[in-house]
Amino acid sequence: MADRPLSLPNHSGAPSPLPGAFVTTHWTRVLEARGDSPEAKAALSDLCAAYYAPVFAFIRRSAPDEDAARDLTQEFFARLLSGQGIATVDPQRGRFRSFLLGAVKHFLADMREHAHRLKRGAGQPMESIEPGTDTSPGLQLPDPNAPSPDREFDRKWALTLLDRALTVLAREHEASGKAGQFEALKPWLSGDTENISQAAAAARLGLNEGAVKVAIHRLRRRFREVIKNEIAQTVSDPAQVDLELHYLLEALL
Repeated sequence: MADRPLSLPNHSGAPSPLPGAFVTTHWTRVLEARGDSPEAKAALSDLCAAYYAPVFAFIRRSAPDEDAARDLTQEFFARLLSGQGIATVDPQRGRFRSFLLGAVKHFLADMREHAHRLKRGAGQPMESIEPGTDTSPGLQLPDPNAPSPDREFDRKWALTLLDRALTVLAREHEASGKAGQFEALKPWLSGDTENISQAAAAARLGLNEGAVKVAIHRLRRRFREVIKNEIAQTVSDPAQVDLELHYLLEALL
C-alpha cells in the first residue's frame, strides 16, 4: 500500500493453521488484555499497520491535502498505539473495523475542538482541519457525488483485505515453486479476465484446459479460506466471520 507509514510494522497473514488448531486472533488478544500485555500491543500494532489505508482514506476526505492527511493519520495511530482509547472497548463484542472507524471519528472531533480552542486563545489553529484561507484551503467540502466517508472506509478496508489475501497466496505459491502458475491464474481471482482465456492460460502453463479449470477452482477455494482467515484476525467472535465477509463484499459493489 502506497500510503502505509514506514513506522508501523506490517506482518502479513501466514498460511492457514492446521485444521482444529487453536488460534487466538489478533483482535481477540487485544480485547482479552485490553492492550496491556506486550503480546496485545504487538497484535494491535500489526492490525494498525495492516489497515492503515482505510484510516488514511477516511481522514483524507477532510484534510486539505495528502501530506496533512498523512500527518493526521500518523498522529492517530501514534495515540492509539500508546494505549489511548483501547481501555474502553467491550471485550465481549465488536469488530476491529468498527472500533477503528469510531476511534478515528473521535480523534478528528478532538482535533477540531482543539483547533477551535487554539483559535479562541492566543495559539495558532491547526490548518489541517480548520476552515481555509486564501492560501490554505483547509477543510474540504464533500463532493455530493462521492461515496460517504464511512462507505469509502469500508470499501478501502475490503480492498486492503483482498490485497492481503492475494499477498498470502503469492507467498504460498512462491514457497512451493509455483509462482508462475499463480501469476497466470491470478486474473480469475481479481476479475481481470477480459483479455485472457483459460485456453491461453493452459498454453502458457503447458497444461490442458481441464487441469487449468481444476487449478482455478482450487485457487478460488484457497483464496476464500485466506480471506476468512484475515477477517478472523479482526473480529472477536468466529461466528462473525461469514457476516463480515458478506458485508465487505457488498462494500465493493
